[in-house]
Amino acid sequence: MQKITPFLWFDDQAEAAVKFYTTSFKPSKILKVSRYSESGAKASGRKKGAVMTIAFRLNGQEFIALNGGPVFKFTEAISFVVNCKTQAEVDHFWKKLSAGGKEIQCGWLKDKYGVSWQIVPEALAKLMSSRDAAKSQRVMQALLQMVKLDIKKLKAAYEG
Repeated sequence: MQKITPFLWFDDQAEAAVKFYTTSFKPSKILKVSRYSESGAKASGRKKGAVMTIAFRLNGQEFIALNGGPVFKFTEAISFVVNCKTQAEVDHFWKKLSAGGKEIQCGWLKDKYGVSWQIVPEALAKLMSSRDAAKSQRVMQALLQMVKLDIKKLKAAYEG
């Protein structure tokens, strides 16, 4: 069992969200579904037998989703970073996760469930940490102009 597990509080979309995420990332798997008992249903206002939590794994990372009601909402203060090796991978995750959601800026998006994601090329860290401050500055300027990140454009900015 991993030491830290992200726990996602949904109103009543946990099952749909988990199905969406498990089709977006490979390998992935639903691990366990817990349902509201009679006493849990009374306390939460949910129907007895409705999905309460779903444990799932996306590409080796375990998560838990809860149908907890409308009390809490997701914000950009917490996001998940998807490190991508290629532009094709950036494009895949961008298209999949932004569908029905909102494209933001600098590789950030909100999916249709309100969860924030950063779709980031692995090369970005190297490009941003050059000993040549002018190269890193050009990369940052290029990045600030982008919504979905473009590896070729970031590398071109690095090279000047």
